[in-house]
Amino acid sequence: MAPTSPAETRPSTAAYREARDTLVALTGQHDRAVSEFRWPDVGERFNWAVDWFDAIARDNAATALWIVEEDGSELKLSFDELALRSDQVATWLSGLGVGRGDHVLLMLGNQVELWETMLAVFKLGAVVMPTTAALGPADLRDRVDRGGAKVVVANAADAAKFDEVAGDYLRVCVGEADGWHTYTDAYAVDGHPFETTTAATDPLLLYFTSGTTSKPKLVEHTQVSYPVGHLSTMYWIGARPGDVHLAISSPGWAKHAWSCFFAPWIAESTIFVYNYTRFDAASLLDQIRRAGVTTFCAPPTVWRMLIQADLSGGRGELRELLAAGEPLNPEVITQVQRAWDLTIRDGYGQTETTLQIGNIAGEPLKPGSMGRPMPGVPVALVDPLSGELAEEGEIVLDLSQHPVNLMTGYLGDDERQAEAMAGGYYHTGDVAQRDSDGYITYIGRTDDVFKASDYKVSPFELESVLIEHPAVAEAAVVPAPDATRLAVPKAYIALAPGWSPDAETAQAILAHARENLAPYLRVRRVEFFELPKTISGKIRRVELRDREQHAFEGGTSLSEEFRDDQFPDLKA
Repeated sequence: MAPTSPAETRPSTAAYREARDTLVALTGQHDRAVSEFRWPDVGERFNWAVDWFDAIARDNAATALWIVEEDGSELKLSFDELALRSDQVATWLSGLGVGRGDHVLLMLGNQVELWETMLAVFKLGAVVMPTTAALGPADLRDRVDRGGAKVVVANAADAAKFDEVAGDYLRVCVGEADGWHTYTDAYAVDGHPFETTTAATDPLLLYFTSGTTSKPKLVEHTQVSYPVGHLSTMYWIGARPGDVHLAISSPGWAKHAWSCFFAPWIAESTIFVYNYTRFDAASLLDQIRRAGVTTFCAPPTVWRMLIQADLSGGRGELRELLAAGEPLNPEVITQVQRAWDLTIRDGYGQTETTLQIGNIAGEPLKPGSMGRPMPGVPVALVDPLSGELAEEGEIVLDLSQHPVNLMTGYLGDDERQAEAMAGGYYHTGDVAQRDSDGYITYIGRTDDVFKASDYKVSPFELESVLIEHPAVAEAAVVPAPDATRLAVPKAYIALAPGWSPDAETAQAILAHARENLAPYLRVRRVEFFELPKTISGKIRRVELRDREQHAFEGGTSLSEEFRDDQFPDLKA
């Protein structure tokens, strides 16, 4: 651990470190952590980049950021180097007129300028609006307009997109672009350390949600809700000082801030990044072993691809494996456990929060469960109809307990803000059930759960069974309207390589589902389909539901669909 810096004498820094150290010491002791942990009181003024990052970074030669490119080139920066470089960028931006409260649209990839700019903008008391480079001009117009962008920071390759985005905003380019300020000019500036000028309640981050069911919401977080709130994420990861942490995550989305910014640096771990143009499991595994990665988090899609690769080369220095973004299917966990003798731990949270529920390192896991509530996070389940507390219902946060790790709200959207905070709870829109030991199992989005023959159907439960079949790479189950049963479960399937989208494959998948699901949960229809996804990679089941409903209402059949009654052998 780095020696204590003079900044550590600040009450806010000392309180933050004490809370962090409490959670590190209580790894594997969930009940004690829930009982003993208290969110740190960081006072009325707090700035994470100054009061925590700079406090641990000054004169600290440990590696803070390690970026490896596909061609083998790499860049390593120490904590001290990042503190100094972010000072330079902040000083330069200040000279361009960027100040407290300004909204900065940050559209960069996994490159050093991203981390420098995040820290620099924080130090200035300005507000970062992370944005994926996958967006086109139409989406960027929406973000600049609704997000009130005063500054845009982007790569030269993306600068032309903003030719079609009107607005009086400062333009900063990594590279060269006409009419843009050049980012590298910041390195010629004599930077200076910054002092905290922000109130703890000041805005820090604005995130657009991925929009799986509707127009993306604009989520506002404060100097506390993410920087302090992500103590819960660090605890779930099981990160320690000196660890090397790798998270497969794209900039522009909240999960990137979770696992590629706040949580590892709260723990004083190294953030390791491996950039690639096309996913290659073998190359990724080689890098994990070479770099001595100790904690590794990836979305379920990546884990599904990894189990199709050769895991026999061993786990290297890996100690903790994690998955987040969408529920992880039990079959994936089983295969990795068999190969590496390590268990992938699931966790649950949202853009609006930090980690709410998770399986903790060193604690018993239950198959299919995403774990228990994090210390300090007031999770409850509420019956959507009665509004009463229940053992199965919507996941909510109790607002009477003032959850630290919750957003301020949805900027400029009073209607959806009121819906989300109705009845004294923050409503996640996700349904789960809790067992007698307090373990919570995900059922689905409130919008995704449906009834078939008067039985409640969780798409996730059916999808977990379907992907156990080798033909299925991904699956999305939705209700297909049916005159007799009201609705029947239909699976849209993305096939694994080597399988044909024909009747033989459909019969094999339907037979597998029939053998492994209760009769009332049987998948009755299958269609091979390119699954519609949000720009962040989440399946848009709403589009598939609409497709089914429109076909039913129009009296048209979906010609590529296979139904179980087409295969008499299934009833044998």
